[in-house]
Amino acid sequence: MKTVKILMVSYEVYPLAKVGGLADVVGSLPEYLVKRGIDVQIVMPYHRIVDKKAEYIEKTDLILHTNELKQKYTFEVYRTHLKAGNVPVFLLKNDELIDSDDVYGGHDLGLQALAFSDAVFQLSKSLNPDIVHCNDWQTGMIPVFIKTYSGDAMPRTLLTIHNLGYQGTFDEYYFELSNLPEQYWEKGYLSTGGMLNFLKSGIVFSDFVSTVSPTYADEIKTEEYGMGLNVLLSGLGDRLVGIINGIDYVEYNPETDKRIPANFSLEDLTGKKDCKVSLQKELGLPARKSAVVGLISRLVDQKGLDILAEAAEDLLSNDLQLVVLGTGEERYEKLFKELAEKYPEKVSANILFDINLAQKIYAGSDMFLMPSKYEPCGLGQMFAMRYGTVPVVRFTGGLKDTVKEFNSNNGTGNGFGFYAYSSLELKKAVERALITYNSDNWIAVVKNAMKTDCSWENSAGEYEKLYKKIIESERRPVDA
Repeated sequence: MKTVKILMVSYEVYPLAKVGGLADVVGSLPEYLVKRGIDVQIVMPYHRIVDKKAEYIEKTDLILHTNELKQKYTFEVYRTHLKAGNVPVFLLKNDELIDSDDVYGGHDLGLQALAFSDAVFQLSKSLNPDIVHCNDWQTGMIPVFIKTYSGDAMPRTLLTIHNLGYQGTFDEYYFELSNLPEQYWEKGYLSTGGMLNFLKSGIVFSDFVSTVSPTYADEIKTEEYGMGLNVLLSGLGDRLVGIINGIDYVEYNPETDKRIPANFSLEDLTGKKDCKVSLQKELGLPARKSAVVGLISRLVDQKGLDILAEAAEDLLSNDLQLVVLGTGEERYEKLFKELAEKYPEKVSANILFDINLAQKIYAGSDMFLMPSKYEPCGLGQMFAMRYGTVPVVRFTGGLKDTVKEFNSNNGTGNGFGFYAYSSLELKKAVERALITYNSDNWIAVVKNAMKTDCSWENSAGEYEKLYKKIIESERRPVDA
């Protein structure tokens, strides 16, 4: 079989531009696909931050003109690469549209995404991939342009949904800007509630749709988790696939990681104790044997912060120290600051984004808290387990797929969790973890967590199977 050619499209790619887990996925998955003989190229917007992150950037001779939109825009094409796998990355530059220091910023996000999508469609004609692999709502119009205007030379399309909660909805005016056929609007292919919906558009026009865990793929077909698109997603049948994300086991390796105070391994955990003491000292917490519970998160409801707020005082009555890192809603930032003032020996509130501190928390904590309302995949629990930090989670989405309740009778399981979304169940799960922490079984849970395979090896194999299935399948007809 000939080499499969993939054009992967994303607004963020680590290390060039990172906001969340999407950057980690697109920054690491291609390396493992290349190892399997797949030809991968990446395209992303030329964000301002890229200049600070790329080792080199070269300008190509290629100029892209948007051909489908009512108004024409021009993108200069630059190129760099990901060191791992030597994967080419094309950077599409238009300073008028991509005009913010923030990856997801700009004076007109709808127009920016439309024009970028049109430009990627034009680029795909030159690169001639077998599959254009889109990620999240910002790329949702690419499958629409491809299926509408490509003719017989049409590549297949895959849209990966990293979080259904972000759909990219804009006024009908943006549909007019797109210059797409009126029947698309009349038939409801592109809209929800009278608004242009980028993510729905991508779902309707893509040949296959994937999510970032098998459980989340099932959950989004229900009314509770489907965010208004559950009926559409249920209708996809076997064209909706869930593949769990992975993490880069070379970069995130407790034996070699230079970002943590001491290295350690499954066979010798001495360094992990040193990491804990170092973390406590750096954050001004007493260096005692209390369980250190890490929380690295966007401080928003989706991450379970509402039930954590309800349970906080009860949890802090236990012998533990809570280390928080993240930013978000003002009420939660205020909550953790106030808890740190009230319990200075128990709570460290770090209301910022700090990659290096995050790494120290993953390595130096005993437990890692993720009580999410919903969690498509989650990477935090994977990083934590890699560093021998035991996850305490709500069993939803990818958390359910990767974390299994510890059973002291047979020594199986790599963490602790709960199902019902309530502060009481969260409290019970943390207290079960604390009981085990203070028993002879704790080392078994830690080692089970470290043995959990969250590498990209298995997931890359699943993507390889999916790519081949997409190529061999009949094209999916467009229907809302």
